[in-house]
Amino acid sequence: MQEDVKKACEILKNGGVILYPTDTIWGIGCDATNEEAVKRVYKIKQRNDSKSMLVLLDNPVKLQTYITEVPDIAWNLIDLTDKPLTIIYDGAKNLATNLVAEDGSIGIRITAELFSAELCKQFRKPIVSTSANVSGETAPANFKEIPEEVKKSVDYIVNYRQKDKAKVQPSSIIKLSKSGTINIIRK
Repeated sequence: MQEDVKKACEILKNGGVILYPTDTIWGIGCDATNEEAVKRVYKIKQRNDSKSMLVLLDNPVKLQTYITEVPDIAWNLIDLTDKPLTIIYDGAKNLATNLVAEDGSIGIRITAELFSAELCKQFRKPIVSTSANVSGETAPANFKEIPEEVKKSVDYIVNYRQKDKAKVQPSSIIKLSKSGTINIIRK
């Protein structure tokens, strides 16, 4: 696994795009602060860049680097959740501008999965995580279901967990306003 993390970090640092396992489904990823890399992910996904993507972090403490004001309730939600949870926050900062939604928000998930957490820790920046499919198609539940056109479009495919056949689910998604109001997007 460490060799995969090292190689993936090298690709990310050079503006490349990777295919990697996360705490939910396999993701297409890049440096969330690099606009050109983010553009490539939108192109691979064949997705309009007005539809924002989420990012992964390995530690909730890092939220304050990328969100202007983290609502107090966010810390409780992160601590208490027993499944992957993506929180959409207002006031994104220090991220590629083409990654941030038109309203200034960004979805962030704190990953606890072994590979993606170590990748985020070693890379020391947020990493884009969007399902490994063309926009509008069914999200692949495991590596085997990822379309060949997606595999051929990335610069590096992580070997770790490729043989895992477990069917996993996407994260729950909530939008959290600065005032602490919660809007459930996906359970």
